[in-house]
Amino acid sequence: MPYSSRAELPDSVRKVLPEHAQAIYQQAFNHAWQQYKSPEARRGEASREEVAHKVAWSAVRTQYHKGDDEKWHKKAK
Repeated sequence: MPYSSRAELPDSVRKVLPEHAQAIYQQAFNHAWQQYKSPEARRGEASREEVAHKVAWSAVRTQYHKGDDEKWHKKAK
């Protein structure tokens, strides 16, 4: 279930992340979807989709943070 466009991302992602962060999420999700297709590549009982979403959020957090205003902001360099 890789995402071919940002428009296909879940509402929970599209409604809260800026466009650049959405692009990061999409790319990370799609990469993780391929990387963790084998159950042996995953830890525990997590599904392929669950792992891919976790990886995608982690990738977003490398460049963005959630501010006190509950919005996602690009981290300062």
